[in-house]
Amino acid sequence: MMITILGGGVMVWYTFQMENILTSITDRHLSAFQSAEAMENALSRQKGFVSYYFLDHDPEWLRQLGEYRQIFREKLSDAKKLVSSDAQHHAIMQIETEYNRYIIAKDQVISLYKAGERNEGEIRHKEVRSYFFNLLELCEAFKDIFRSDIQQARKEVQKQATQLRFVAIAAILIGVGLAMTLMMFLINHILMPVQKLTREVGGDILPEKSWNEIQALSMSVRGLIEDADLTHHELVKSRETLLQAEKLALVGKLAAGMAHSIRNPFTSVKMRLFSLGRSIHLNETQQDDFDVISHEIRHIDTIVQNFLEFSRPPKLKMQRVSPSAVVDMAIQLMKHRLASYEVDVDVNRKKALPEIEIDPEQLKEVLVNLMVNACEAMKKGGHILILEESVLDRTREKVVLIRISDNGPGIAADILEKVLQPFFTTREEGTGLGLSIASRIIEEHGGHLDVQSVEGQGAEFIITLPVQEKTI
Repeated sequence: MMITILGGGVMVWYTFQMENILTSITDRHLSAFQSAEAMENALSRQKGFVSYYFLDHDPEWLRQLGEYRQIFREKLSDAKKLVSSDAQHHAIMQIETEYNRYIIAKDQVISLYKAGERNEGEIRHKEVRSYFFNLLELCEAFKDIFRSDIQQARKEVQKQATQLRFVAIAAILIGVGLAMTLMMFLINHILMPVQKLTREVGGDILPEKSWNEIQALSMSVRGLIEDADLTHHELVKSRETLLQAEKLALVGKLAAGMAHSIRNPFTSVKMRLFSLGRSIHLNETQQDDFDVISHEIRHIDTIVQNFLEFSRPPKLKMQRVSPSAVVDMAIQLMKHRLASYEVDVDVNRKKALPEIEIDPEQLKEVLVNLMVNACEAMKKGGHILILEESVLDRTREKVVLIRISDNGPGIAADILEKVLQPFFTTREEGTGLGLSIASRIIEEHGGHLDVQSVEGQGAEFIITLPVQEKTI
């Protein structure tokens, strides 16, 4: 900025200098030169009038001579006003003196011609011519002075222009040098650190070549913020998972103790109840009480069994079986129970699903669990549809899908994400472990269990299992 202001100031100063020089040339030197030209022209016009008068004695020639004398004196007066140097003043004074001598001598010649002294007039007339030519030389010398001043002014303008060029070139070179210095400073102290920071922050999300480092850094920072948000979300999930794992570990310990402390006595109680039921005769009221006691004991045994299965999941016994066969077994096993719930089951199957590595018993348990939940949700009659598909997932891997949907009341949106979590249940007698056990079994197969539902429009559970290629 300082170089620009300084250069601009110098330029303005030089323009004023050149303007002064040009003004001097045009207003003074050139005007004086033109006055000298006009004097010389007026002097030349005075030549010959006396000769013409000598030939025909016409007074008109003398009148015209007087007019040009007046013009000469006016131009002489103008030139005297424009002189500025001693040389110019001396030259103009010489012209004025010589012109006065010339006028006096010429007037004498005219007087001699008027008096009739013709011979004397001719002699004197020849002397006057020498004054005339001398006067022309003085006018030319006066013009030469101004011509020289104009040449000098031109040289001064050229000199000023040359200096101005040098100043401009120097300003350009200094500006280029400062620009290069600033560019190196920006590269070393700003651009390279920004590039380094961009690479460190951006990772693999940046394009291979970016000409806008600020935009690239902005993208990197946005990516970093998104990663931070994702990390925070993952931390929250990990914390929830850790808390759940601690809870499950505690449940596992409790379930292991319950297996020895509770299940064995309940087995004895069930056997005694079975024996009593066959050996004694009860009235209707006593029989109802006996049935309620038996039902509650079986319910407690089921709860204990679920705790044991959840805390100590059985090891999968993998076989190469078509999931379609397992679906058929589960429906056959649930046949009477489905009838008791007045629920119909339809299977939408274009062809049997391909054989994959699964544990048929565990998968059957999952299917039975899902159908029992559907029956209990629909309460008084309903319809279950099982749709089998073999498709490609997002990673273009082959998977099989088993969709189990019902026309029950559906699941509320605020609890949809919780139904697969352990210990979450909406039934008073439920343990909240059935769906979580089913989800874990599917995950141990390398798949996943998903749920979709709109409240009032039924629910759909989707089992996704990977298809393994046969190995030789």
